[in-house]
Amino acid sequence: MSDTASDLAETQAAFMRAILDDGAPLPAGWGNRQAAGMAVYRGNYRSAVMDALASSFERTARYVGDDAFRQASMHHVISHPPSHWTIEAVGAGFDATCAELFGDNPEVAELAWLEWAMLEASSAADHEPLPAAEFAAASADFADDDWANLKLTFTPRSTARIVEHDLAGIWRSLDAESDNPAAPSEQGQRGVLVWREGETPTFLIIAPDNARAFMAMQNGASYGDLIGLLAGDNPDGEAIQNAAMKAGGMLGEWLNEGLVLAFET
Repeated sequence: MSDTASDLAETQAAFMRAILDDGAPLPAGWGNRQAAGMAVYRGNYRSAVMDALASSFERTARYVGDDAFRQASMHHVISHPPSHWTIEAVGAGFDATCAELFGDNPEVAELAWLEWAMLEASSAADHEPLPAAEFAAASADFADDDWANLKLTFTPRSTARIVEHDLAGIWRSLDAESDNPAAPSEQGQRGVLVWREGETPTFLIIAPDNARAFMAMQNGASYGDLIGLLAGDNPDGEAIQNAAMKAGGMLGEWLNEGLVLAFET
């Protein structure tokens, strides 16, 4: 790298540090005029990023309140400065920030995750789900090995997670028309499945095993792997049969909900 390019890179890095941290030194050679300009630029930059977070996490902001959300947003922006070409991407990982800052209220991180997953699903690429009848016809002559090696491709940006709180109740209570956010209530482990149904992002509360199964197959597990996962360690014949029936029910549910895009054996 030439000296000129090296100097430019260092100036750009110093500029970014100064935007994110009021106490960071300005780039070398800058004086009072540039310092005044930086204050304006820093304010505009942070305002834009904060607005992007507020737009992406409307329900989370309503749930925790304006002051707490603003503090969380500032912490997130400083800790995770935008690196994507679009400023809206600053919301990635905000649920982890909420988990850090709202440790006494873990439902906040779960709500932020759900809100971001719904936003991501809304911008998923257009797709045509595999009709259940088409899969049934294609799999009618499957041998045991075909079933064991079956892998699924799910619709773009569909995702799942295990949660501990009544997210469906909290979500409904945080509609723009509601003035009464639901009190957090633990419900034991449940799964949440998020995808785009037609043009609309949606979510479904499901059993934890279903969510784990979805995540496993989304990460490349085969149908045979799934049955083994559901059967547990050292299963007997009855446990394997029950696991196979359970896996079949999950597969049918995914197909009927339009979550499966394609399959291979």
